[in-house]
Amino acid sequence: MKGRIAAAIAIFLLIYSLLQWGIGWHGAAWLRQLFPGAGGAAFWLPFALLAYAYLIGRVLSVRFDAAPLRALMRLGAYWMAAMVYLILMLPAADLAVWLLGLAGAKSPALFVGWCVVVALVGLIGYGSWNAWRPVAREFRLRVRKPAAGRGTLRIAVASDLHLGALVGRRHLRRLVRDVNAFEPDLVLLPGDLLDDDLAPFVKDKLADVFRGFRARLGVYAVTGNHDPFGGSGGAAFAEAMASSGIRMLMDETLDVGGELTLVGRLDRSAGRYGLRRADLEPLLAGADRRRPVVLMDHQPLGFAEAEAAGVDLMLSGHTHRGQLAPGHLITRRLFDLDWGYVSRGAFHAIVSSGYGFWGPPIRIGSRSEWIQITLELEA
Repeated sequence: MKGRIAAAIAIFLLIYSLLQWGIGWHGAAWLRQLFPGAGGAAFWLPFALLAYAYLIGRVLSVRFDAAPLRALMRLGAYWMAAMVYLILMLPAADLAVWLLGLAGAKSPALFVGWCVVVALVGLIGYGSWNAWRPVAREFRLRVRKPAAGRGTLRIAVASDLHLGALVGRRHLRRLVRDVNAFEPDLVLLPGDLLDDDLAPFVKDKLADVFRGFRARLGVYAVTGNHDPFGGSGGAAFAEAMASSGIRMLMDETLDVGGELTLVGRLDRSAGRYGLRRADLEPLLAGADRRRPVVLMDHQPLGFAEAEAAGVDLMLSGHTHRGQLAPGHLITRRLFDLDWGYVSRGAFHAIVSSGYGFWGPPIRIGSRSEWIQITLELEA
């Protein structure tokens, strides 16, 4: 097993390095158009640091939690997004240079290079705005079940916070402020609260921020594939969530104030921790299905199973809607729904693109968001 992991890492690094070399070659060639004689170590050493900044920061942050490492990771994360779009743009740029050269244009590489730079800066700026300026998406849904003293239930949902080295206290405080202004009855967090590592959560005292949520029926969450909920870190994760005022539901069904039945499933990644994810129907055995049944399941799969089990509302995240277009063309084929809302008779499902982000603090073709749900119940 260790040999296969090492081989996979080696193959990844080889492919990654070849891609970086290709991008760097284009950059050096363009700089020589601007400044004859430019290049060499004066270009390649800073470029190599930029190209591997995120990987270096990620590896070192396992042992060290320091501000310079966070800055290195953030720089590298922006480069990761730039790399994706350069891989897409450079073949077209090469073709444009060739065609302009055939047409007799002077210095076509210089002109096309500037076009690539302007387009890239524009994309990064636009994507950064989408990532750091979340929006609230509103849904009003009717559930044909009797209300327990209230005709409506207001639910705030925020998935995929990815709190860690890049997403921190300031972003979380904004979420708490905006959610409290909504005056929800219930706050639900459908997975990926953390970004693999618990250390930044503890160091930045994010539990103090989480305790700022105000909801009559409480704050509940489920695990996501980036939450360290198993293995040696499982107990520390559970303790951190408990200290945050968050009730983690790990394959559990809970009666919430006599007003709804809440189901929280372990993420599908549970197997890597040696945990077995329970089937949905046994989880609902004995549950009061006369009340609205709300299910949190991080990955938006198994809609048919949820509908057959009598779930009224399923809440998921995970997909980030691809985060960087055209990634959404892939996610829409991998999941039952990769973003938005769908209904099938009495069954409703909402998939959020997430409040945070993974890797680059960039969103293109998606937007950081949280969800406002008003459930209308029968009188």
